[in-house]
Amino acid sequence: MDKKSNFEELVDVMKRLRAPEGCPWDREQTHDSLKPYMLEEAYEALEAIDLRDDDELCKELGDVLLQVVFHAQIADEEQRFSIDDVAGSIVEKLVRRHPHVFGDVQVKDAKNVLENWEEIKKQERRDAGLQQPSHLDGIPKSLPALMRAQRVQSRAARQGFDWPNAEGALDKVEEEFAELRQAQSDQSTEAIEDEFGDLLFSVVNTARFLQINPEDALRRSVDKFERRFRAIESELNKSNRSMRDTALSELDELWDEIKRREHT
Repeated sequence: MDKKSNFEELVDVMKRLRAPEGCPWDREQTHDSLKPYMLEEAYEALEAIDLRDDDELCKELGDVLLQVVFHAQIADEEQRFSIDDVAGSIVEKLVRRHPHVFGDVQVKDAKNVLENWEEIKKQERRDAGLQQPSHLDGIPKSLPALMRAQRVQSRAARQGFDWPNAEGALDKVEEEFAELRQAQSDQSTEAIEDEFGDLLFSVVNTARFLQINPEDALRRSVDKFERRFRAIESELNKSNRSMRDTALSELDELWDEIKRREHT
């Protein structure tokens, strides 16, 4: 008998864990209870990518795959769909949405591929009974806000709803910043939140023009802040001082010194 593949072993292990004599915790899980784990494992895989750590990425992708198999097993037990159905669904979708590979459609470049992809998705929605589908259909509302903003803006831009260049996007950032200042001056809590959201939205749009992933850029900035903050703590600990007992002017000097060290 041929040895089972690692994937087949994974499916069998998941079935065993969910069986009556299996693991009590695994048996209690539902699609809803597993939602946080799906998100957490995806972000841990992203961190491994950022670290360029192949060993860690291999492990984290395994954790992501486990979540897929886990959800499929729950559905299989309820006779709704199986892991084979999951694989078949994505294979069918990939073939359907790549007619330039599996059919006779001609494309010039990656931009052309994306345009075809969106048209195929629109046709799929029409076939599903949506007579006037929007180009913004299919963007999950549960995406992180920065990512969702980027997806919405990219979709709109493909339809010509866009600034002609980055200068227009940067001007919009300045306009929204001025409106935020005005809202803050008026002390209108609702207006402040609205204008702050508009400012973030315009910054994300500028990132798109500059070909920057805003999620990655913000993550790096948070990492940088954390690294420098920890360095200040370390410097203060050498003289048994706390940050609360140190003048802000001195903290600023320490921050600038740490920045200089990073660039030397």
